[in-house]
Amino acid sequence: MTDILDKIDSKALHDWNSPENRRRVQKRYARDRLLKIAGLTAIGLAVLLLGILVTSLLYSARSAVTQSMVELEYFIDPAKVSRDAPERGSYRSIVKKAVLTHYPEVTNRRQQRKIVKILSGGVSYLVRDHVVANPDVMGKTISLKLPLSDPFDQLNKGVIRRDLPENQRRVSDKEIAWFDVMVKKDLIHNPINWGLIFNNDSRRPEVAGLRGAIVGSFYILLVCFLISFPVGIAAAVYLEEFARKSRMNDIIEVNINNLAAVPSVVFGLLGLAVFLGFFGLPRSAPLVGGMVLSLMTLPTIIIAARAALKAVPPSIREAALGMGASRHQVIQHHVLPLAMPGILTGTIIGLAQALGETAPLLLIGMNAFITSDPGSIMEPATALPTQIYSWADSPERGFTSRTSAAIIVLLGFLVIMNTVAIILRQKFEKKW
Repeated sequence: MTDILDKIDSKALHDWNSPENRRRVQKRYARDRLLKIAGLTAIGLAVLLLGILVTSLLYSARSAVTQSMVELEYFIDPAKVSRDAPERGSYRSIVKKAVLTHYPEVTNRRQQRKIVKILSGGVSYLVRDHVVANPDVMGKTISLKLPLSDPFDQLNKGVIRRDLPENQRRVSDKEIAWFDVMVKKDLIHNPINWGLIFNNDSRRPEVAGLRGAIVGSFYILLVCFLISFPVGIAAAVYLEEFARKSRMNDIIEVNINNLAAVPSVVFGLLGLAVFLGFFGLPRSAPLVGGMVLSLMTLPTIIIAARAALKAVPPSIREAALGMGASRHQVIQHHVLPLAMPGILTGTIIGLAQALGETAPLLLIGMNAFITSDPGSIMEPATALPTQIYSWADSPERGFTSRTSAAIIVLLGFLVIMNTVAIILRQKFEKKW
């Protein structure tokens, strides 16, 4: 050590303006700049990747923002639709007549069937629903804007290119000519596709929507919240306020921390074996989905709640105890209210994480094809992540853009939930 010190100029150690000290300061500043540059580069890279993701989703979902509709006049013939039972009418013939009115020169039945297929296969059901909801239209001619079938929707939006050879397109030249007749008559419209939100799922992409998945996700999160919130708070209060130092409590704390890192598919397997296999609960029910996700969310809520309880100063507890309050009163009237903002923040973040989980819901069958929104937590349902999974696995091209749009909807819900958590924390958080 003395040999090293001998090599250093003692004058340089005390002279802050010496060349040796200036070099040291410059090296420190250079390292600080490198660290700052590394941090800015990491943030820039993260923002760039996020921008690429969002841009690609928006670009892919652009064609799902609008829906190609054709406006036709439908004569509700009393001879084909009974006034007593309008839901059993011959609506296909009504739709066929409304379409073929614009093609009087086409007499070949095979070609007529192809012309009718320009409209979505679900148009007859939409006309039926309108008549059932409005029975006074019986015997009248009504004008409705109803969706085109997926190939012609893609053609109208330019996804299917007209300049491609006929054998590389889903629609033939003759079908394009028939479609152009409607375009020239100004029958084609492109309104905003609200059906993406308010329609239920369908095998036809032009009429498929997320309503059932949104309602199912709501029921799942409701069950998850009602289970995980009180249980998580109770567990956190016990571990933080009542539990004494012991090996058993140490094991419990370690397991809670470990459960927060367990893959979600494990909880799905647990739900499949216990809730479905042992207890025999209904498959695809939001009750089971909420119970599975509550198991996954509990560790996050317990950890967040314990951190919030620990952040309350001991002086609050000591002052309440000094005024004669019991341990229970101290926790209920003083500690919990002060810790509640942090607990709510952790709960919302945990629920947001549960909203985006797919694997556990797939294992309990919540990817079933459901064409109506569930009326209760016991009825079969699907959820937003599993709906996205089902659409992504569908062979129809129209589901490609709708899958990206559904992902954007899911991200929107996640952003809203995290924003609410931030607002709650900033508004109610106490600074000590």
